[in-house]
Amino acid sequence: SERLKQAIALAKSNIEKFHFSQKEEIVKVETSPGVVCWREARPIEKVGIYVPGGTAPLFSTVLMLAIPAKIAGCKEIVLCSPPGKEGAIHPAILYAANLAGVTRIFAVGGIQAIGAMSFGTKSVPKVEKIFGPGNQYVMTAKHAAQYYGTAIDMPAGPSELLVVADETCRPSFVAADLLSQAEHGPDSEVILLSDNKKVVKEINKELDIQLANLPRKEMAEKALKNSRAILFKDVETCIRFSNVYAPEHLILAVENPVLRSREVTNAGSVFLGNYSCESAGDYASGTNHTLPTSGYAKAYSGVSLDSFIKKITFQQLSEEGIVGIG
Repeated sequence: SERLKQAIALAKSNIEKFHFSQKEEIVKVETSPGVVCWREARPIEKVGIYVPGGTAPLFSTVLMLAIPAKIAGCKEIVLCSPPGKEGAIHPAILYAANLAGVTRIFAVGGIQAIGAMSFGTKSVPKVEKIFGPGNQYVMTAKHAAQYYGTAIDMPAGPSELLVVADETCRPSFVAADLLSQAEHGPDSEVILLSDNKKVVKEINKELDIQLANLPRKEMAEKALKNSRAILFKDVETCIRFSNVYAPEHLILAVENPVLRSREVTNAGSVFLGNYSCESAGDYASGTNHTLPTSGYAKAYSGVSLDSFIKKITFQQLSEEGIVGIG
C-alpha cells in the first residue's frame, strides 16, 4: 500500500542518517619521531542477510541490515528469506530490499539458508559474514557457520524486552510496549520490574484490556505465560537486576531516565522515558534493531556500520623513525 511505502521511506531516511553518522575520519598518530600509525576502514565484500518468515513480514530487518551494508560499501549484499504458501517472498520484503540496495535475493529459509550462504551452492553465493535474527535453529546454524570460516553478526535469538517502571510511568504505555514484544512470537521474553506494587497492578489491568483487542492475541498470550513481573525495593535494584539479565531491549519508564541510564551497563538498546516506545527502535527511530539476546549484551554490541567493515592498521616509518625504534 502507499501508506506502507511512506512508512518504509521514513524508516529508511532515519536509519541512513544514524548510520552515516558512524563513519569515522582517518586519524594519523606520530607515535615516535618518524613513526606514523593509522587505521582505515575497508568494507566486507560479500555479506549475507537472513530475514525470518513467520506470521509477519520483517521488512524492517531488511532496512536495518542492508542500509548500513550499502553505506559501508559492501559489493554484494545477498538476502535469504523463506517463501510463503504461494512460493514467493512477501512483497514488502522485496520492496524494502530493492530500496535498500540488496543485490541478490533467494527464497530460502531456516538452517538451509544459513548453510547455503556459509558454503555456497550452484545458485546461492558464499558470503564472508551472515547477519540477521532467527529462531533457536537459525541461531545454532549461525554458531556452526563460524567453525567453517563464516563470520556472524552476533548471537541473536528470540526477542526480549525488560521494562523498569516506577510511579511516574504511564501504565497503558508500558502495557502496550510489553504486548508489542510479546506478539513477536511464543518464545519472546517480556519482563516488568518495578518498585511499586500499585504500578504493577495497573499495568496488569492494562494488559488485560489491550490484549482483548490485539489481532495477534494468541501469540502474545503464549509469550506472556512465560513472562514475569518482579517487585524490588527501589529502581536502583531493578537496574542492577537488568544488568545481570542483559536484555535485548530495555525501557526506563522512570523519573529522570537519562540520569538513570548511567547505571545501565548491559543492554542491546535502551529507551528513555514514557514516550520512547520500543517499537520506534524496531522500525523507524534510526537505531539498529539487530541486537544481542540471551544475555550476550554483556559482551556484544548491536549491529552498526562497524559490523560491515574491517579496520586495517597502517604504519609508515622514515629513516629517522626506524633508527629511533630499532
